[in-house]
Amino acid sequence: MPEGVEAWWARRQFTHDTDVPFPVGTYRDAWAPFPALIRQYHPEFNAGITLTQIPPAAEVLLLWQCEVGHFFAATPGEQRARPGRERRRSAWCPECSAQAKPSRIRPADEAARRRAARLAAPRGKSRAKPLSQKLCAKTPQLPVGEAFASECAPATASAVEAQLRQDLAARLEFTPGLNAVRVSRPFFEHLEVWPDIVIPELRIAVEYDSTGRHGLEHVGPRQDADLRKDRTLRSARWEVVRIRTGRLEKLGPWDLQVSGTGKKTLAALLDTFCAIRGELIVEAYRR
Repeated sequence: MPEGVEAWWARRQFTHDTDVPFPVGTYRDAWAPFPALIRQYHPEFNAGITLTQIPPAAEVLLLWQCEVGHFFAATPGEQRARPGRERRRSAWCPECSAQAKPSRIRPADEAARRRAARLAAPRGKSRAKPLSQKLCAKTPQLPVGEAFASECAPATASAVEAQLRQDLAARLEFTPGLNAVRVSRPFFEHLEVWPDIVIPELRIAVEYDSTGRHGLEHVGPRQDADLRKDRTLRSARWEVVRIRTGRLEKLGPWDLQVSGTGKKTLAALLDTFCAIRGELIVEAYRR
């Protein structure tokens, strides 16, 4: 059960037999991908203990203050998982989130109708839709692992990602215009995955990851979605290289932790391709 920060710190002082069980900066890298939480945390509200002294998995109640001024108590794990799939800055604060999405009150007659429908449903039969009805029908019937141009793929929203694709195409010859890979198991109701950059000649997918404007991207539950995406691609015999910026930690064996997407990053990316597929194969596609 989570305990107050002062009691938690005192217990750590006792078990570690020192006044400072976790020196300042110990967990700086672990908190770096969460700039929104760094702004919400104030040592003066938490016995003077800095955020870099608190393990991300610690069962301790901390006092946070959002940018609007709301105070609330939450554990590190609760805060890191709070944004979910929301793309609003208010998602980091429970009070702001509640105000942004007020609860809907269902009319009494509608509630009664739904309750009657549930009672009338045959027992022992699943009311869930068959898997075939849930999946998008627009994915073409292609062999697993085949790259193609999907009409369901979202448009490129990042200028950095578009520039990276252009710079990579200037150094490496690969089929342009492809944005999806056919996979064997569903990924968010599709039998296709949409990497940021698709290189079918090498069967390598490149992903560009940053925390985004509000620090909500590729952290918490969204990181879990990234890992699931990587597993789905690898099950289709593709490999994934993630370019991780904003001090995001690596997720896979070939990921690159960089501060930008300049010439050094491009060179490191091509070297990684050589490590994955072999230098002779990659050299055959160099421009």
